[in-house]
Amino acid sequence: MKYLTIKDAAQDEFTEKRSRFIGYAKPVTTEAEATAFIEEIRKKHWDAKHNVYAYVLREGNAQRYSDDGEPQGTAGVPALDVLKKQGVTDCVVVVTRYFGGILLGGGGLVRAYSHAASIALQAAGIVEMRSFTSCETTLDYNLYGRLPAIIAELSGKVTDTEFADSVHVKFLIPEEFTDLFAEKFADLTLGKGSFDTGPVVFGES
Repeated sequence: MKYLTIKDAAQDEFTEKRSRFIGYAKPVTTEAEATAFIEEIRKKHWDAKHNVYAYVLREGNAQRYSDDGEPQGTAGVPALDVLKKQGVTDCVVVVTRYFGGILLGGGGLVRAYSHAASIALQAAGIVEMRSFTSCETTLDYNLYGRLPAIIAELSGKVTDTEFADSVHVKFLIPEEFTDLFAEKFADLTLGKGSFDTGPVVFGES
């Protein structure tokens, strides 16, 4: 399974007709995390005219937005549309507006909030996440040498290696390649080795 999200919390801003727009983006996985971030930005910018938000979550396929006092459909919906068009999930954006005294009109607001959400996502960095099977094994040194190459060949990742009388390796294999790895591991150890599998976790591709 794969999905797109953002890498880090980030922000960017611009000014349009003396109105200051500050776009914030943060990776989140629950509604509680999303609402906590929204409240954090509201408190930080308590003196701003508007703190508009939108978020998309894998949990419950949730999608929420708020215009926060802007004309209906000119702020929260455009921000949400940016998230949907970029195909990202498990993220929240908040756009803070300090009103500059010049009305932007409906079309101007849509463009401004869309742009603020977009530059926040760009600053945060969009990444692809995929599901991995967590694995570990213990091997003799003569067999260990080829293991990292097999893991890398299947787009897996070594997460920890301990060298003692033998080598203990913890690693991640893309979930869809777990069976293929088992075949390659059996070939490597001539059917005499074994590896343990743990929970499925998500990580960057």
